[in-house]
This record gives sequence, structure tokens and C-alpha cells, in this order.
Amino acid sequence: MKVIETDLPGCVVIEPRVFGDDRGFFFESFNHDKLAAHGLQPPRFVQGNVSSSRRGVLRGLHYQWPKPQGKYVSVVEGEVWDVAVDIRRGSPHFGRWTAVLLSAENKRHFWIPEGFAHGFVALSERAVFTYLCTATYDAQADAGIRWNDARLAIDWPLSELTLSDKDAHAPFLDEIPEERLPVYAP
Repeated sequence: MKVIETDLPGCVVIEPRVFGDDRGFFFESFNHDKLAAHGLQPPRFVQGNVSSSRRGVLRGLHYQWPKPQGKYVSVVEGEVWDVAVDIRRGSPHFGRWTAVLLSAENKRHFWIPEGFAHGFVALSERAVFTYLCTATYDAQADAGIRWNDARLAIDWPLSELTLSDKDAHAPFLDEIPEERLPVYAP
């Protein structure tokens, strides 16, 4: 297993060791002890989700507050461009984002800690996306930030996008009351 730092502290890419032959392949998608050996505090997952999206579907930017969710995400079919945004008030990286290409081919996983907003856009004709979450979904804590917020200036790789009504009309970061944002704890 290889852990790759991103330019946003706390968000890391996990590249598993893949064993393959003419029958197919095998890899560990999560290993608590190996993450700990890399100096990471392995999360405790309580919910798993799977979504399927067609090309151009953008899901996000989502977060929960209170009751934040950390997410360990990957793609089992297709390809997505995955984004994490630091929205922890008081963070030296507040409003910064990072992105990673996740695909069935590269078999990478992306760890997005609690306190970050998350979203992705499907680049392939179909993408099947998996999420392991550190907290269960709570409709009362469900929140989002507008995908095209000029303050964030996320460079989405596609111009023709399909969004849910909720995502298309999410508030801009500056419109969200402070008490509805996670708090940075160094």
C-alpha cells in the first residue's frame, strides 16, 4: 500500500498493491493496520454507499454539520474526478480544494476527513462510486456548497454537467452561517 499526500493536508490518496494474473486481480481496499503503519489514524466506518452516474453527472459539494462524515471513496467501474474542499472555519487552508482522478483502472482510494466538503464528476460513460463513511447519513445535518462557487474556483474538467436541483441551488460558501460550518482543530 502506498499513501500519497495531496496539496490539502489530511486528504490522502491510497494506492493499493494489486496482485494480478490471467484470472484477474486482487487487492486490499482497506487495511486498518497498514494505514496505521503509514502514520494515519485509521477511521471507523459505520456506513457504506454506492452510486452510479452517467458521464457529466456532478454530485456535490456535500458535507454534514453537525455530525460530520469522513469519506473513504473509490471507483469500481469507470472514472471520476473527485474533489475535496476544506471548509473548517479557522483552518489555514479554508476554501482550498484538491482533486484526484479515481478509476477502476488505477484502483486508487481517496480519504476525505471530517470537516471537508466532497464532490465528483463522472468522466466515463458510466461510473460506479463507493463511499465508506465515518458517520451515518443524517438528513438534519445534510449540507452543501455550490459546485461553481467563484471563491473556490474549482476547475471542473467537463463543461456539460448534470446536477440535482439540490446541488444546482446549494448556497455559496460565503452565504453559509459560521455555525453551519465545521471547526478546525489542529
